[in-house]
Amino acid sequence: MDVQIIKPSILPGFMELLPGDQILFNDMMDRIRNNYEKFGFLPIDTPIIEKSEVLLAKGGGETEKQIYRFQRGDNDLSLRFDLTVPLARYVAQHFSEISFPFRRYQIGKVYRGERNQKGRFREFYQCDIDIIGNENLSIINDAEIPSVIYSTFKELGFDDFTIKINNRRVLSGFFQWLKIEDSKAVLRIIDKLDKIGMSGVGEELSELGLNENIIEKIKKFMSIKGSNEEILDNLKSLNIDNDIFKLGFEELNFVAKYIKDFGVPEKNYVLDLSIARGLDYYTGTVYETFLNDYPKLGSICSGGRYDNLAAHYIKRSLPGVGISIGLSRLFSQLMEEKIIENKKNFLTKVLIIPMDDCLKEGIEVATILRKENIYTQVYTEEGKIGKKFNYADKLNIPYVIIIGSQEVEDKAVTIKNINSGNQETMELSEALKILKKLKKLKK
Repeated sequence: MDVQIIKPSILPGFMELLPGDQILFNDMMDRIRNNYEKFGFLPIDTPIIEKSEVLLAKGGGETEKQIYRFQRGDNDLSLRFDLTVPLARYVAQHFSEISFPFRRYQIGKVYRGERNQKGRFREFYQCDIDIIGNENLSIINDAEIPSVIYSTFKELGFDDFTIKINNRRVLSGFFQWLKIEDSKAVLRIIDKLDKIGMSGVGEELSELGLNENIIEKIKKFMSIKGSNEEILDNLKSLNIDNDIFKLGFEELNFVAKYIKDFGVPEKNYVLDLSIARGLDYYTGTVYETFLNDYPKLGSICSGGRYDNLAAHYIKRSLPGVGISIGLSRLFSQLMEEKIIENKKNFLTKVLIIPMDDCLKEGIEVATILRKENIYTQVYTEEGKIGKKFNYADKLNIPYVIIIGSQEVEDKAVTIKNINSGNQETMELSEALKILKKLKKLKK
């Protein structure tokens, strides 16, 4: 009976990489993780599946439309759509076991049933950090976050990028001063500035029912430019008599003052009054990060300050500040634009080819190399020697060690550099010196 062949395929919106690209992806993830840990953030890992009542505590909106939700027996379950809501549940659940301020990072997959389109994934990795306070959290944390962004993207190999910073209280206080009732709707429109332009923002504000005079004031406010000092001076000179605006200005001024002390060069951050962040839970400082040479990529890292992380799960105020890198989307965009490429990415440093009846000796040498932390593979399949060298070449394995009866008799190995073609017979201790030098090189 013939077996029915099903065409192998995956669902749209899911990423699957070949090993070379996966190595590059994993390297990016490791660099991000190492930077997060360098700043004292502790790892956590939460379940991909959460109780729907927990995950959808806020309820309604676009989130509920995009969530993957299903029933299993009597349980109403959902796949997590971000790492922030699980963090809120985690902090509330483990409140008595956590030391505050709680600095955590999490790197994991999240799921959103978004409309299938280029650059958007339904399953993707997020790399988040957050600093959570118990009742209070010093504003100095808001000034430290850009230094984590700076360090991370420098480690990823980028130099020319800008961290744009604003404060939602500055915007909310300004709108309140203008007597705008629905300031959150205005913030969501302003957040679209990069996509729809200033004229598009004006049109949507008009559709919201704002008069032309108010719209022009908003446009003028968003267009305030200059050095960080000039922007702050400009804001101060507006003499806006609103307590929320004044608090936001003080916070923005404080953050701008201390960012440099955290080691971020002035060329890599700027105050920008058009940065709003559309999500409702942001209340203070907000961040967006852009690669200057590739503006069409949009923000590659964003986040901000929120007043109360876990209001739906615990009767305590847990303010926080954090950022997120959408790694899958960023990786996909960088690969597409050829900003990063899979060059000479390999894991195995040496392939051992046992000749004749020397499999036992080949395995013994591999064991010695692995104890020295040299990534080693033994080629055990039959075939001509040319096929075996070709295997090493295709996988970018830089060295091959050949062990035949003559090598066993001489207590030696033959080592070949695949790139140069140089081949030499020597004692294993000498070969080890060559391979240890290779281990120090970057992958």
